[in-house]
This record gives sequence, structure tokens and C-alpha cells, in this order.
Amino acid sequence: MRIIDFNRPAVAGNETRYITDVIESRRLSGNGDFTRKCHAWFEERLACKRALLTPSCTDALEMASILTDIGPGDEVIMPSYTFVSTANAFVLRGAKIVFVDIRPDTMNIDETLIENALTDKTRAIVPVHYAGVGCEMETILRIASENGLYVVEDAAQGMMATYRGRPLGTLGHLGTYSFHETKNYTSGGEGGLLIVNDQRFSERAEIIREKGTDRSLFLRGMVDKYTWVDKGSSFLPGELSAAYLYAQLEKAEEILEKRMRLWRIYRHSLSSLRDKGWIELPHIPAECNHNAHMFYIKTDSSKTRSRLIRHLRNRGIEAVFHYIPLHSSKAGQRFGRFSGEDRFTTRESERLLRLPLFYDLSEDGVERVCDEIKDFYVRNR
Repeated sequence: MRIIDFNRPAVAGNETRYITDVIESRRLSGNGDFTRKCHAWFEERLACKRALLTPSCTDALEMASILTDIGPGDEVIMPSYTFVSTANAFVLRGAKIVFVDIRPDTMNIDETLIENALTDKTRAIVPVHYAGVGCEMETILRIASENGLYVVEDAAQGMMATYRGRPLGTLGHLGTYSFHETKNYTSGGEGGLLIVNDQRFSERAEIIREKGTDRSLFLRGMVDKYTWVDKGSSFLPGELSAAYLYAQLEKAEEILEKRMRLWRIYRHSLSSLRDKGWIELPHIPAECNHNAHMFYIKTDSSKTRSRLIRHLRNRGIEAVFHYIPLHSSKAGQRFGRFSGEDRFTTRESERLLRLPLFYDLSEDGVERVCDEIKDFYVRNR
């Protein structure tokens, strides 16, 4: 029986060649030719003030928390339905996390509940663009502007997706991306990117990324010697990661088109189960262009989801659930609080099932997954 994995990292073109080039150059540390090529690609494609590669999206978020001077006593608003790094980046600075319920249609933060979560301690809003589908940023940006708050976009899943024609990650003051092996584009396993959209943060972002030194200014001949000038850490990835990523960026459109094609097959093939009311399919708001980061379905209950996972596994198909809401965890209860009522976060998270979707997956493979899901529901009705 041929196994269909949940994910396989993309190898789309010159990855091996570029990694070999770096090894042969004997210059493995960061900020080399491939790092600069990646930065240039992002700055042109995203039209941002500055793009800086990081070892992970976690690191990019931690840089954002330092740049916005989050500290003890501050509060940061975000959804509970997200990866732990979204919260940890601000908890490490001493902030209290204020969790807000999600919208059941997109699994994104419910923008209509944010104002009720504001206090005089609120410093930032962190929208998470789940599955590469944009949050309702127009409302979020208005709330932030009216209350003097920072907006840090967690666009870990959002590369090549847009909201009202603008790339995700470029609407707030700062944005972050992930190039983990599960993402559409990877830098060889781990990787991230900080997007600077507010010019005020550009120079300091480089300093924080270089362990709090002005080394980048020195390398550009702007200072005679570099020294320690601010807080910071080692947020600089190696050149091997940049080389792998740049090969992926060269094939960015091709990768996107392939994933979108597979996503549409899933949606078309499973629409019959949706029409019967047996499952729910992803909702894409009219103002959003997604990037086919994932395809998920929602079952009627966590019990049905568990049975479907077992059914698919027995037939050689790996499908997985996603986040367990942070506010239900020990650390979430210690470092955060939930604002208002948890109407949808827990309920929706317990029904969501992610299906295999990756660059090398064949159209026949998608059809096989769909056939097995249909078989499950026919057998259990």
C-alpha cells in the first residue's frame, strides 16, 4: 500500500546546487550572497521597508517583541488558536497574553471582540493569519490606530497570500513568516523572516538581529568599528538555509500554482459531503487571496474526527489535527487570560482535520484521500 504522508518539504529546483555552492565557498555564516538575494526578493515582492531572514518565525516574533519594547505589565491581544511561539515571544518580555475568541468561518481572531479586550495596559495586537487566509485587517488596524497600539502580524502560514491586494505581513508595523518544512516554502527545515513596514524599526531591527551590535552598519562602511549598542540576540541564520530558500523563491509561482490546483481538487471533490451537511470546508472571504497553505475539513465532533483519522491511517493516509488552544494549557493559564466567552475556539479546534497537501503530492493522491473520506462517511451513515 502506497503511503500518503501529511507533508513532504518541497525540492523544486536548484536547492542542491546552491547548497553545494555555499559549501565550496567555505563561507557558511549568514549575511552572504544568498541571504542578500533573499532579502532583495522579499523587499521587491512585498514592497516592505526591510526584510530580514531569521533562524525561525519564533525568532522573528521575539525580535518584534523587542522592537516594540514590550515589557512587564504590558498586555498583548491575540487568538488562543495559534502556535505557542506567538505567545511565548511576548511572555519572554514579561507581558500578559489576552486571548480573544476566533471566527468559526476562518479560524482567525474575531475582530469584533478586540475592543472589549482592551485595557490601559494593552500595547499590541497580534493577528494570526490562519491557513494563509487574512484576518479582517481593516478593522484591526483601525482599532490599533485609535488606541495607539502596535500591530504585529503572525503570517507564518501566509507567504504569497493577500488581503485586499496587499501581502499578508505587510499591513501592520511588523510581520513575521515561517519557512519551517511544513510551510509552502522552506529554508531546509527551519527558517523565518521579519518584515519591517515602519521605517522607525529598520535600523534597530538589524542591531537586534546582530546580537545588539551595529555590525551591519560597520560592514556597510557607515561606522568605523562596531560595538554593543542595544539588547539583542543571535537572530542570524546560516547561509546554507538562505541558499535552500532562494532556490524555492525562484520557483515561488510554480509552487503556488501546484498547491492551488491540489486545493481546488479537494474542495471540488469533497463538496458533495459538504452539501449533505456531513462536513464543513474552508471559507475564503472575498477580500482575501489565500495561498493553499493547507486544506482542512471540519467534522461534527472530536469523536468523529478521531475515527476518521484512524480510518485514513489504516489506509496509508496521514491526516492530523492542529492546535490545542493555548488558553487551555497550564502555561496559557499562568501567562494569559481569556477575554469574554470561549464560544468557538475550543469547539472548532476539536472538529478541524488537516489533510495531506504538499508540492510533490499528485492529483491522483488527492483524489485517493477524498475517496477514502467519502468511503468513511458512507460506511458510517
